[in-house]
Amino acid sequence: MRTLFVILCFLGVSCIGLSQRTSEVGPFLGGTYYLGDLNHKHFFMSRSAFGMVHRYILNAHFSLKNSFLYGTVAGDDSKSKNRNQIKRNLHFRSSIFDIATELEFNFFPFDQQKQTVKPNAERYYFSPFVFIGISLFSFNPQANHSGTWFELQPLGTEGQGTIAYPSKSKYPLTQLSIPLGGGVKYYITKKITLAFEWGIRKTFTDYLDDISTTYANPEAISAEKGPVAKSLSNSSLYEENIVDHQRGDSKTNDYYAFAGAILTVKISTKYVKQKCHGTN
Repeated sequence: MRTLFVILCFLGVSCIGLSQRTSEVGPFLGGTYYLGDLNHKHFFMSRSAFGMVHRYILNAHFSLKNSFLYGTVAGDDSKSKNRNQIKRNLHFRSSIFDIATELEFNFFPFDQQKQTVKPNAERYYFSPFVFIGISLFSFNPQANHSGTWFELQPLGTEGQGTIAYPSKSKYPLTQLSIPLGGGVKYYITKKITLAFEWGIRKTFTDYLDDISTTYANPEAISAEKGPVAKSLSNSSLYEENIVDHQRGDSKTNDYYAFAGAILTVKISTKYVKQKCHGTN
């Protein structure tokens, strides 16, 4: 991940400094969802999302995009068709604040500005594209108890941060992820671009939904964190004792995704002769 970050920074600095032509900005409007222990289906339980995008057009094929996106992801065992999930009876919601830098690649020469396309070269008014990047995101899983939403991380629902489970530490609520995805973009006018994209974020945490390992001892949770923590750590419909039984799948980290439309307007253009390394 550190190597990817260095490569993106190098590309961004070298291309922006030597061959930046156009800057454009605009809103993102769409939806977001997550994949993890409480949901295994793409687009299931999607919720609305919005944000802002700032794009540097480096040349006809490459752009460097910076974005700030916000949305809420959720999951609920009661909406599953899996009997074991229904009996587990857990749920959550979490706001997602996502700041990302991505390198976009256009499959077709996509640029209405002559300075970034060879003279007499064919230019396209639309192009499919792919992207990869790095993002910093924050999350804060919550669950409902008796009509009130409680933040789950401070409650240590799997024993994190408790004396009874010294080997389990609290998970950080701000982390890195790897965005990757694609879409299609279209020039409405020479200054306005409409893009539709889908991008998934590969995270390095299994606690986006506050579920990862095994059930903690409810009495230990109650003694240190209180009755609400005890209830939210184990709301299962199982009658037998399930302490230390599997609560989640710790082998697979969680994902979240954004999908929607981006409408950008050109706000500046620089005419320079320098070129990005590796471009003509």
